[in-house]
Amino acid sequence: MAVCEVCSNDYEMAFEVRAAGVVHVFDSLECAAQRIAPVCENCQCRILGHGVQSDGRFFCCAHCARQQGHAKLVDHA
Repeated sequence: MAVCEVCSNDYEMAFEVRAAGVVHVFDSLECAAQRIAPVCENCQCRILGHGVQSDGRFFCCAHCARQQGHAKLVDHA
């Protein structure tokens, strides 16, 4: 069995995620999101969808980006 790096659960159905050359082990998508999903720099929500990015900064939506001075960003519907 493998141990989740977030909650330390020793789980037979744990899985690996490879990101940026690093292998992570998780027991659930919730733990994976807590460890590797970016956080919006404006509202601090976990970005689980596409979000937007400007100058290396992550935002959950164009509204949050504009709140932080990135006026040209728009959401894509």
